[in-house]
Amino acid sequence: MEVELDKIRKLSKKREEENWQFRSFLKSCDMQPEKIDAIVNRLYRKISSQIDCRNCAKCCRELQPELENQDITNLAEGLGITTAQLKEQYLAIDKESGEYTFNEEPCPFLKSNLCSCYPFRPEACSSYPHLHKPDFISRLINVIGNYSVCPIVFNTYELLKDELLPHRR
Repeated sequence: MEVELDKIRKLSKKREEENWQFRSFLKSCDMQPEKIDAIVNRLYRKISSQIDCRNCAKCCRELQPELENQDITNLAEGLGITTAQLKEQYLAIDKESGEYTFNEEPCPFLKSNLCSCYPFRPEACSSYPHLHKPDFISRLINVIGNYSVCPIVFNTYELLKDELLPHRR
């Protein structure tokens, strides 16, 4: 299992074409999507039980989650401020999606690799890296994007390649 972030970044660049080819394979293989979801869930549970996100927090340093209205309300209430104050002080509107995101990188609530708003963090943060969700096949572009960011995604995708492409072993 690889957890060293610099090595993951380098391997991600090196395996970029392989990852896109595997994505194409997954999209076109005759395996039922539910079966792929079950395999991904099993691998995700195995890998995530061995990795402490607090040692990494790269997602909080590099990604900009889109916040839903409920996320904004919960975050403002948790911080003891109004939604208007939250938006003014901590949020920006993403030019591409038109959705609210945090206004800086790393996340303004990341303190010493810990989330200072953990009990009321946005849903996109609490469900990251989203590997437990159904319809893995429909989210492969995001998986490939997160492959270089998250050791859990990196290792899960690598194990998935090993399992579904026996000649790769």
